[in-house]
Amino acid sequence: MTEDSYSPRPIAGWFTPAAIASLLFMGLGCVAYLTHVLADPASLTLDQRAAYLAEPTWVTGANAVAVWVGLAGTVLLVMKRKLAEWVLLVALVAVLVWLAGLIVVTELRENMSANDLIVAIVVTAVTWTIYWFARHSRQRGWLR
Repeated sequence: MTEDSYSPRPIAGWFTPAAIASLLFMGLGCVAYLTHVLADPASLTLDQRAAYLAEPTWVTGANAVAVWVGLAGTVLLVMKRKLAEWVLLVALVAVLVWLAGLIVVTELRENMSANDLIVAIVVTAVTWTIYWFARHSRQRGWLR
């Protein structure tokens, strides 16, 4: 007899700590976003200023959607709501648009450090993991 891998199961003990960690990560993203958009370009180094000024509005907007919608999605995840999966999917798409912008906008890419790109890739991977966690939780019947 085979077990259905997506059948409802009792909620795992690690669910709440993982959901809270996801919420904290998205909260940190909101702080980073606010720090970015409220920065005074005159206070930045020359390469940071060039990257800041080269960033198109759509890249900044994608970042805003990713962090604020991601925060809402993780709040829903902590509350164990099924809607969290779909809200976090929107955040994941937005973070992918943001990452694509960092890569395809030539002037922005040329003024970013390797560390900036690595951080962007890690943020994208963690956002995907949080979305996967919400999807997994819904499949297990942990969300209502």
